[in-house]
Amino acid sequence: MSPSVAPERETPTGEGRLPDEVLDVPFAGGRSGDAPLTWGQRAIWYAIGRTAPNDHYFNLGRVLPLADRGAPVDTARLGAALSALLARHEALRTRVVAEDGEPAQRLHAEGRVGLVVRDEPDPDRTGEAAEALLAELSGHRFDYAGEWPVRLGAVCSRGRITHAVLALCHLAADGHAAEVLVRDLRLLVRRGAAGPVSPETPLDLARHQHGPAGRRASDAALAHWERGLAQVPPTMFAERVAEPLRPRFWTGRLVSAALPRAVDAVAVAHGVSGSTVLLTAAAALVAAGQGHPAAAVMPIAGKRAAELRRTLVSTLSQDALFVLALPEDATGEAVFTDLLAGAWPAALAGYHAAAYDPVGWDVQLERAARDRGAELHPYCCFNDMRLVDRAAATDPAPAAAELAELRRRTALDFPATQERVACRYCLHLTGDATALTVTLTADTAYLPPEAIHAHLRAIEEVVVASAAGTPPRLARLAGLLAGPEARR
Repeated sequence: MSPSVAPERETPTGEGRLPDEVLDVPFAGGRSGDAPLTWGQRAIWYAIGRTAPNDHYFNLGRVLPLADRGAPVDTARLGAALSALLARHEALRTRVVAEDGEPAQRLHAEGRVGLVVRDEPDPDRTGEAAEALLAELSGHRFDYAGEWPVRLGAVCSRGRITHAVLALCHLAADGHAAEVLVRDLRLLVRRGAAGPVSPETPLDLARHQHGPAGRRASDAALAHWERGLAQVPPTMFAERVAEPLRPRFWTGRLVSAALPRAVDAVAVAHGVSGSTVLLTAAAALVAAGQGHPAAAVMPIAGKRAAELRRTLVSTLSQDALFVLALPEDATGEAVFTDLLAGAWPAALAGYHAAAYDPVGWDVQLERAARDRGAELHPYCCFNDMRLVDRAAATDPAPAAAELAELRRRTALDFPATQERVACRYCLHLTGDATALTVTLTADTAYLPPEAIHAHLRAIEEVVVASAAGTPPRLARLAGLLAGPEARR
C-alpha cells in the first residue's frame, strides 16, 4: 500500500487533526471477463436511471470497529486485508460499461483502490469520525464505468486504526452482501484468512440467467406477477392529495422499543415470521387508507436460499409481489390478526417468484397497462433490512402494561429529504431486539408529512395492540391514519 494523491476537495480538520491521507490499495485477482448484467444488477440499474442524479440514495455503507479487541491494527495490516478482500470478491472489481448501447459488467483482474485515512486525535471520538467519513464516502453517486464500486476509508487515532469504512455501490452488493464483506474483512484483519470463497460469482450467475434455464425460471416468476397484479388496483396511490413539497420526498422515522417485543409475540402466536407481521400491517393500512379492497406491496427479496449463494457478494435483491386481500366484513368484526394465516403463504409465494429478468417485467407491465388503460405499478415497497437468520423469540409474551411503558419511549422525526425517488411509499426496517427503526420515504404529493408519520404510528399501534390481545378491527384501520396531526 502506497501514498496517493489526495482527492480534489477540502477536508475539514478538527483541532489537532491532520489532513486526510489517501493510500493506494492494489489488488490482483484471478480472472477477468465480460457478461450481461445479472437480473439483480439490471433491477438496480433501472432504478438508478429513474432516480439519477440522486442515485446515491442506493449506496450502502458499513463501519467495522477494529479497536475493540485483538492486536493493534496499523495501515499496513488493514491495507493487506483490503487487498485480499478485493481479490476475493469479484463484484468489488467489476464495473458497468456500455456494450452496443446495453449495460454490461466488466470484471478486472487487477487495479488499485484509494483508501482515505482520517486522523482523529481524540480516542473517544473515533466512532463519530468513522460515521462522518462514511457519510462523505457514500453521499455522492458512483461513476459506474469509471470508478470501482467500493470506496474505502479508515479512522486512525494515535497510530492505530480504530475503524474501517466501506461505502458500496448497490450494483456490487445488497445488504446481505455488505454483511458478508464486513465479516470477511474482520477475519482478514485478525487472522489473515476468511475461509472458502463463494463457489458462484456474478459473472457465472449472469451467464446462467441469460441462458435457457434462466429464461424458463424468469417466465415462471413473471406468471406469478401477472396473476397477482390482475387482482389489485393499477396502483396503490392514484390520486394526488397535496401540492408536492420541495424537496419532494420526505423520510419519516419511528424508533420503537415496543415493536421488537410486540412483533415477536404476534409472530409466535400466529406461526408466521416477524417480517410477515410488519408487511401485513403495512399492506392492510395502505389498502384501508386508500380505500382499496386489496393491496399490492413489493417487498425486497434477497434470494439466498441456495447454499452456494449464502456468501456470494453481489446484488441479488429484487422486488417480490405480495398481494393482500381484505376480507368482506359486513359485520365489522374482522380484526387484523385474521389476515395473518393467509398472508404467510402469500408472502412465501411472492418471495419464491422474486427472481426474474427486469426487461421481461417491464414488457409485461407495459402490456398489462395497455389492456387496463392505466399505468400499472404498485409504487409501494417494503424492505426488511434486518438479518434474516434471527433467533426465535423465547421470552414470554409481553403484558399490555409493559408494552405501554415501552411505547412512551417511541420517537418520531424526519431525518432526511430528497428531490427524487422512483416510488411513492418505501418502508424500511432496521434494528435489533432492543429497538426497531421503521422509516417511510414517501412522495409528498400522495402522502404529505403528517400522513407519513400517521402511517408509522399506525403500524406501531396495529402490532402492539395485537400483541396485547386487542387487535384492531379492520373497519377501524383507516381511522388510525387520521391521527391528531392529520386532522389539523
